[in-house]
Amino acid sequence: MSEKSETWIPICPGLKRKTIALGEKMMQVYVILDAGARMPEHSHVHEQICTCLKGRIRLIVKGKPVELGPGESFMLHSNVPHGAEVDVETHVVDTFSPPREDMLKLDAEHAKKVMR
Repeated sequence: MSEKSETWIPICPGLKRKTIALGEKMMQVYVILDAGARMPEHSHVHEQICTCLKGRIRLIVKGKPVELGPGESFMLHSNVPHGAEVDVETHVVDTFSPPREDMLKLDAEHAKKVMR
């Protein structure tokens, strides 16, 4: 599998992502959130570091808001319930360890569609 995705993959309304780096023990994903976008609460076994590049993101971690602006990061431990919301277009890089197999599977499926 290639180390990065060339296509944007929708996550939910107003959010899209692409894999930008992939290693054996971690991966990075670039995410663009449109103004007003909301990521529903979820959790996963992967550790995650969210780094805001542009805009402002409000992570909702265990029901409590954590605000991030450009250059700020937040560490999410394994299995911690979290979601996100933005008021303005926002760009983030999410780093996951270990790599998210669910995302990699979608990357491969989208790559096949593009090749057709």
